[in-house]
Formats: sequence, C-alpha cells, structure tokens
Amino acid sequence: MPRISLVVVVFNMHREAPRTLFSLSAEYQCYIGADDYEVIVVDNGSSPPFDTQVLRKLSGNFRLVRLDSASPSPAQAVNRGLAEAQHDIIGVMIDGARIVTPGLLHFARHAATLFERSVVATVGWYLGFDFQRWAIRHGYNQEREDALLAKIEWPRDGYRLFEIGTPDESSIDGWLQPIAESNALFMSRRSWNTVGGFDERFDEPGGGLVNHDVFRRAVELPKAELVHLLGEATFHQLHHGVATNSPVEQAEANWKRWVRQYEQITGRSYEWPRPRQRPKYVGSLPRPALLHLARSALFPVPRALVEGPQETTPGSEPPLGRHLSRDLWLDSLATAASPQTGPLINLMHEQLRAGRYSAAAGIARLIRQHWPDESESQRVLSFLAPYSPEPWDPVYADTLSQANELLAELQ
Repeated sequence: MPRISLVVVVFNMHREAPRTLFSLSAEYQCYIGADDYEVIVVDNGSSPPFDTQVLRKLSGNFRLVRLDSASPSPAQAVNRGLAEAQHDIIGVMIDGARIVTPGLLHFARHAATLFERSVVATVGWYLGFDFQRWAIRHGYNQEREDALLAKIEWPRDGYRLFEIGTPDESSIDGWLQPIAESNALFMSRRSWNTVGGFDERFDEPGGGLVNHDVFRRAVELPKAELVHLLGEATFHQLHHGVATNSPVEQAEANWKRWVRQYEQITGRSYEWPRPRQRPKYVGSLPRPALLHLARSALFPVPRALVEGPQETTPGSEPPLGRHLSRDLWLDSLATAASPQTGPLINLMHEQLRAGRYSAAAGIARLIRQHWPDESESQRVLSFLAPYSPEPWDPVYADTLSQANELLAELQ
C-alpha cells in the first residue's frame, strides 16, 4: 500500500493549527501507522513564526517548511509543499485551521488506489451551528467554539464533531450532491503533476478561488474518478479568515471580486465542477452524521440557491425521490430548552413544516441573538444555514414581524 504525503498550509493560526495537526497525528488517526504518512506543514509567513515545539509533541512524521517572503495567497505555499512531498499519494489542506475526522488518512489512502486517476475529496464543515459569517454576527466567537469542543470532549471521539457542526457553503448537501471544492484533496503524484499544482496567479489574500480552480481541473482530467470519503470531513475553526469569517456584506463583495479574477485567469465562467463520472464512495457512516445525511437525502438545498440563479442543469432531485415524506425527518424536532423561548421555537417549527426554510432560519437566528444557548434553534439552524433573509418576500416579512412581536412579549 503506497504512503501519503499531506501538505498543510498555516498562517497566523496559533490557536487553531495545533488542533488541526493533532487531528492528523498517529495518536488520533485510526487504522494507519505513523510510518505510513508524513505531514508537511508550510508556514506561509506567520508572525510570529509557527512554533516548532508544536510538531515535536505530536506522534508521527511532521516537518516544517517556512516561507519568509510569503505571498498573501497560499498557492505558492501549497506548491512548495508539493515539491517537498516524498510519497506517491499527496494530499493538500490549503487551510490549516480545519480539524479532521479520525478515518480521513486511512480511507484517503485506500480511495487513492481504486482508479488510475482517483480524485479523493473530503466535504467541508464549520464548527458551530450556522455559516460562520452569520454566526459571528450573532455572538459566536472563539470562546464559544472552545466550549463546544469541550462539550463533546474532543478529541476523545473525533466523529462527534458532526454534533456541533454545519456543512459549509461548498459542501451544503454533504456527500449526496455536488461540492465546489475540497479542503483535503488527495491524488497521485502523477495526477498532481498533470494538474500542475496550484495556479499562483490567484494572488488574492486567502487565495480567492484557487482551491475551487484546482478541484475543477482535477475532476475534469481524462479518466478522472471522483471518490468521496463517506463519513469523513474537515471542520473549520474560527480564525477570521478572509474566505470564511468575513462579515456577511464583505463576504459577498469578496465573492464577486474572486469570480471576476477566476474568469480573467481561466477564461471560463465560474461554475461548480461537473465530474466526468458519477462519484464513488469509500468510508463509513458515523452515527452523529446520520441526521444531516437524512436531511440532504430528503430535501437537498435547491441548486439555484447554492450555485446561483443561472444554474439550470439537473441535480436538485432528492436522492430518495420527491415523494418520500419529509415528516420522516421532521419527527426529530425537539421542544425548546427554555419555556421562555417556547412560542418562538413553535413558530420556527411551524415554518419548517410548511417548507418556508428562509423564515425558519430567520427565526432561529433571532432566537440565537437573544438566547445564544438555546439548543433547538441552533440545531435546526445547522440544517438551514444556506437560507438567507428574504425581506422582499411578503410571507417572510410577515413571519419575521410576528416573531419580533413574540420576542417583545417574551422580554
């Protein structure tokens, strides 16, 4: 069985990177030995520099490469790591703030050998119960994130991360629908050479759409076979990253600028990748991930909402068909943790059952703003994070007005 080289890029992640790297250690990863892989940590100009003592405490083969004259984009750092890699299977984590699940390296190693040109992808999640750019607006911070990790006793069981996470914008429907990028991408050395590594013309801080670009080019290679690591994921920690933790309005402006740059560099319109073949799956299904899998199977987020209104290709058909009752999923709704929030929780559930997901998400965010520890609103919001406010819609506006009236009565 071939061995793995994994490139991890870090930049000013002094709180987050030690957790990420521990999750890649032989102490945490299952079914794979320390001699079966190496981790190349590329410090992309951190100030102060990344502490080498962190690596000395880890079980496994870790080494540090530092770029002193680093670009604001991680593309150059990734390519330096690719050049340093010693083994035949090479993985890239462009964002060193992501904790991984315990089977990631084992299953990636096997998936990479299934086909001549395996493209092994991992879905991305956020820690916390919403897209982080929305969660920050309503009080989510590093202290609350630390408390969530303590609540599940991480790192005792790494799969419990699914209990405190939300699929991110690039992986909204998890393993059952297309993804836009992979934050732990594995291919053979030969495939990486064919792709040509990361395109360093993507020079925006954070890289813009450089990770999207390399994923799209990889799945479009001749004979490429996309393999999803079922039940494995990366979980993004809060670190005020340009791509993940900018305020909502800034994130929207960033995205438009990045799309323009993508189109200028590639000469192509930006769109989500279209693999040549149906994806294959390697892995298992940990119990904490099942409820999210059920949601994406029963009613996936409309592709037009995910990919933009121009999206016209098929893909939003629920994997289990349109006629399977949503009530199989909605039976899991819980009561309010606090009697004080009960009326608002009931209104949120009412909107959810009616299929008015933007209104349900709006009420959940309103509850979190005033009762940040209310568990049921956060749990529901972790499923509805893609649904943004729709103030132009009369039904949405009326429902949120009703919610605010209830809020005034409850206070």
